[in-house]
Formats: sequence, C-alpha cells, structure tokens
Amino acid sequence: MAGLEELKKKLVPLFDAEKGFSSGSSLDPSDSYMLSDGGTVNLLSRSYGVYNINELGLQKCTSRPVKDVDETEKTYQCASHEMRIFGAIGSGASSVVQRAIHIPTHRIIALKKINIFEKEKRQQLLTEIRTLCEAPCYQGLVEFYGAFYTPDSGQISIALEYMDGGSLADIIKKQRCIPEAVLSRMVQKLLQGLSYLHGARYLVHRDIKPANLLVNLKGETKITDFGISAGLENSMAMCATFVGTVTYMSPERIRNESYSYPADIWSLGLALFECGTGEFPYTANEGPVNLMLQILDDPSPSPPKDVFSPEFCSFIDDCLQKDADARPTAEQLLSHPFVTKYEDSKVDLAAFVRNIFDPTQRMKDLADMLAVHYYLLFDGGDEFWHYAKSFYNESSTFSFSGKESIGPEDIFSTLSNIRSTLAGEWPSEKLVHVVEKLQCRAHGEDGVAIRVSGSF
Repeated sequence: MAGLEELKKKLVPLFDAEKGFSSGSSLDPSDSYMLSDGGTVNLLSRSYGVYNINELGLQKCTSRPVKDVDETEKTYQCASHEMRIFGAIGSGASSVVQRAIHIPTHRIIALKKINIFEKEKRQQLLTEIRTLCEAPCYQGLVEFYGAFYTPDSGQISIALEYMDGGSLADIIKKQRCIPEAVLSRMVQKLLQGLSYLHGARYLVHRDIKPANLLVNLKGETKITDFGISAGLENSMAMCATFVGTVTYMSPERIRNESYSYPADIWSLGLALFECGTGEFPYTANEGPVNLMLQILDDPSPSPPKDVFSPEFCSFIDDCLQKDADARPTAEQLLSHPFVTKYEDSKVDLAAFVRNIFDPTQRMKDLADMLAVHYYLLFDGGDEFWHYAKSFYNESSTFSFSGKESIGPEDIFSTLSNIRSTLAGEWPSEKLVHVVEKLQCRAHGEDGVAIRVSGSF
C-alpha cells in the first residue's frame, strides 16, 4: 500500500481515488458513428473527416482543407464477399485477427475484426483506420489493403498484410535473445517506419512493444497495431493522454505529463533491450504500481558492457534517457553506429526467421489454404471462377487426358470446359469430391509447389 500512496502523490492528475487509473480522453470528443439504412457505417471525426464503410469497402472523405496528396479522398475496394476466411491468428482485448484469402488476388491477408457498438473499441477503430489511411504502404509499417463492414455481426474488418513469421515477442519466447547483427538489421526497418510516422504523418504510435513488431519469412520487420496512436498537428505538438502498455511506457507518460515522439523512442529502446539481452530490465510481476515506480525512480537500464558491443549499449542508452528531450529522433537513430555497423554485412534475416519457426509446417498450412481456395473456386459459382485464370502465368502448363495447355488463357479455357462437363453430368453435386493427399515443397526463391491427389 505504501507503494500505491507514493505513486498517487507523484501522479495526482492521473489517479482518481475512487476510479483508479484514468485512461485519458479520446483524441476527439466528437468522434462517433452513424449507421445508414443502406448498411453503410459512417465513422465521424471532427478533426479527420468521415470514413464510410460498407460491405464493398472503405471511402475516406476529408473534412478540412487538403494540404497534400495523402489527405485527399481515398477509396479502398475490399468487399466482404471477396474474402475466404480460415482460422484465427490471435485475439486481444478489442479485436480478433483471422487469416483469410482475398479471392480476386489470391493474396493471404490478416483480417482484424472489431465491434463498432462498443465506444472504446470504436474510438480505437477510428484511430487505426485513420492512421492506416495516412500510411497505407511504407517500409517498416504493416501494409493496409482496406476495410469493410458486416451488418450481421456489427463488425468492421480491417484487411492487413499477413506477417507469417509472428512477432519479436514470439521469437524471444522460442529463442531467448536475438543476435546483435540480426537485431541491427531489423531495427533499421523499424526506425524507417517510425521516422515516417513521426516526421511525415505527425503520429505517435504509443504502444511500441515486441508483440507489435512483426516479421515475415522473408525477414522483413514491420510495426503494427495503430489502435491507440495519436495524431499531432505538427512536429512540435504534444499528447496528454494515458493509454498504451504500461510495461514499455516512458517516464513522462507515467508522470502524466505532455509527451510526443520521444515516448516511442523510449518504448523502442526498452523493447530492443529485452530482445537483445533476453530479459526485461524491470520487475514486472509485482503489479503496475511497482513497475511504474521502478521506471520513475530507478536509473535507466543499460546492457552489461562486458557482454554487449559498445554500439548496442550506446543505442539503448540513447533511447532510454529519462529526459525526453535528450532522446534522439528516429531519423537520427538511423545514423547511429549500431544501425550502420551491419549495413554492408551479409546478415540473412530470412534464414534467421526460418530457423526459429518450422518453415515446413508454415508452408504446409499455406498450401492447405491455397488448395482449399482453388477447389472452392472450381466448385463455386461463375461470379468468381474467372479469377482462377490469374493462378497461372505464361510459362504455366496443364495436362488433362493427354492434352497439354500452356499459359493462362489456354489453361483457363481447358479448365472451364472440364468444369462445364462435370457440372452437366452432376448439376446438383459438388464437382471436387475428395482431396486425398496434399504434398508441398519449396519452389524457386519465394514459391511453393503443391501437389494434390483426389477425384472429381
């Protein structure tokens, strides 16, 4: 109890004796939504315009003078009926994430589903969609493909790049720490993403942590989860809300002071300390009050100088300055010796990620998804059948009953004839009766060869 009383004295604006810790006010008090008779959700924000979302996709309508091309109206065609949903990837306090295939492109994506009828979740949804619309495709940030509304469930689904290597949190669960050379190459991409968020979009992420730093089997590292990011009017503006994960929160945020981009730098430094050393530097299992007192009162953690390189220690020390003004920017950190040290080295990030996770099992999972997707196209209606053509390129071959077809047009014509013949013989039955066996192996640089045995 003494620790709680001590913290309350330090955090008077933050703590309410009856209600506990305040989560802060929302970014925009007028943020709300309307649901039209036609099934379109209008997410309203006085500051950032209107986002119209229905079963066919998302349209952003600006409500303020356009200063650059990124603030103009945007449309994302991403329809609910074009998704083939598979199993869940994970879930959190405000959302569920599922794997899916976008039928027109055959792209495997991550679908993040959020219920719009809960105010807190709706505010996070609006923030995330706004952030993703402003930075839809930039190195170091998970790519945004669009969003759609499903009236039956009252959920909005956000379509995101599928990162098949998991997160840095997953990696350090499997392997206690990440080697410096690998971490350096990963950090460069993360800093590029943060530099863009801070310098070009005036956004503070506010929840940088290992679980929100994702990797794919190509070795690319990207930032995700923008549900509580905050928009600032310019590079000098400040935030004044208490949201995010306390574990990686900067001292100025814990003190409930105004904060800005340096708060993300502290969180990144703490996350990298954990990934590099294999240990979180504070005692986190004695409750949030004790943890916050440690962050405020203890000296900033520093990696052991006799174990880690001077460059890594210097990088962490720079990020974990108690004085926010003393922390370098993301752009400045891109020139730090820890980042530049391994620029010309042949660090194989893809090989590192593949050694952590079983690529054979992941390849099998993806092969299963693609095979199911392919045969459901074959079995389905004519609305989507024409998309099967894009499975093939000019060098593709297909053999059936002694006849060889070459290229997408020829193969699609042959398959269409087979499909029509089978449908004529069994008009009320599924065309693909049994998939008996599925085999897969790596093919080329990034491909997979899938062999399916079965019967029509």
